[in-house]
Amino acid sequence: MNRPLIIVQPRLPLRDPHDCTDANDELAIYEAVFDTLIRRKGTGFVPRLAESWTVSDDAKDWVFKLRAGVRFHDGSPCDAASVCLSLLRMARPDKGYALGSPGVWRQYLGGARVTAPDDRTVSISLATPMADLLDVLVQGYIAAPASLGDLDAGITGRPTGTGPYRVTHADSAALELVRVPDHFSATPAHQHIQIRLVPDAGQRLSMLQEAAADVATSLDYHASQSLSAPRFTRVETTVPVAIIYLLNAAKGPLADARLRRALNLALDRQALIDTVVGGAARPLLGFVSPMHFGAGGGAALPQDLTAAKALLTDAGYADGLTLSLDCPTRLPDEAEKLTAALGAQLAKIGITLDIQLHSDREAYAHMVRRKEIGDLCVFDSSPLSTFRVLHEKIDARVKGAWWQGYHNADVESLLDAARTTPNEITRAALFQEAYAEMQRDPPWLTLYNPIRVTGLRGDHPGFALPVDGVLNIAGLPGMEDA
Repeated sequence: MNRPLIIVQPRLPLRDPHDCTDANDELAIYEAVFDTLIRRKGTGFVPRLAESWTVSDDAKDWVFKLRAGVRFHDGSPCDAASVCLSLLRMARPDKGYALGSPGVWRQYLGGARVTAPDDRTVSISLATPMADLLDVLVQGYIAAPASLGDLDAGITGRPTGTGPYRVTHADSAALELVRVPDHFSATPAHQHIQIRLVPDAGQRLSMLQEAAADVATSLDYHASQSLSAPRFTRVETTVPVAIIYLLNAAKGPLADARLRRALNLALDRQALIDTVVGGAARPLLGFVSPMHFGAGGGAALPQDLTAAKALLTDAGYADGLTLSLDCPTRLPDEAEKLTAALGAQLAKIGITLDIQLHSDREAYAHMVRRKEIGDLCVFDSSPLSTFRVLHEKIDARVKGAWWQGYHNADVESLLDAARTTPNEITRAALFQEAYAEMQRDPPWLTLYNPIRVTGLRGDHPGFALPVDGVLNIAGLPGMEDA
């Protein structure tokens, strides 16, 4: 292949790597250009910049031993002091910004002592124990110290990391990457990569079919089924992002656990998936996806209209109930259609929805963060970290950005135990107990995990996206003969 490998994707964000994102297209770029101390593999972690690490019995003190000889793309050494600079910057109150919620990383790294005892050792002493610290450090992208001034000035088009690719050009329409010689992780198959912004899914598919692109992300679930071997590889990935309705457990009818359970019992999730997204999702069985560490097994609450009606009657609503629902017009983009389908299902047990639409998605997020929703609202839950979901969205003592009044002392006790349990088998069992408890006492109306479709030119049997659903650019197969 004489030309660069061409990837087409719906968004081309190149922002501050120390903010918080779940955007797959953005993370794919960061994963190619930057390294982190560790990388996720399945529900566990493997070395990256850190060749090993230890954690104290109380999960407060972590020590990482760095690889020797790693350099940033600008030639400067990636030593322990450099790593500390990025981690401390990540923990600043003005960093870690996600839509509507600043300081995501500070709630975990704030107050920590991050030091470099020597050139190859990074020590992190947390203010509060966190056995799941690696869930945060997996997005702790290490940037060259000389590039941090640019990032502080809002200049994000010159990212400088230690990753297997370095950026040679960036603008609003395309990003050019070139392979870094002798990267410690492996040698990527492709010397040059060009990532192009192509917002329209139909155009991305056409470019792949016409050999104007080699990889196309986020393809339409149905249209992409025309892709077949040996000319193409079509990959379906169930992503851990959870499409849910947050329930107002602080005030109003849904403060009653019986009604929260009744709503979950009223749902036919597969029918919602078929109606709203044409089958392009998997039913969400609990508060986290099956890909999450410590996710419980078993089915979601099965649809049981008789039991749901009995719970409504027991709660004093035998004659029906009207719930106010806030719905954005995008993110998820199917929110309006989903809410209409939900309303049709809930009507079967006598629940009517009073729907308020919101076109400003960021203002909507701030409204949710301020806990100004009606009885329920369309939302998603994105961290691939069971601990973070519990801490940020479930724990009534924290009252995090997306917490809406839910309180379950048993769940909080299990979270406290998990926080100080470095042993993975024991900690996973604690999370499984919490999962089971929230099947009985659900904090949300859980719906589905979307399916993301990626297309590749050529026949690549066995190719799959990682558990987080983010394209591993450095791991793309060779396509010279495709």
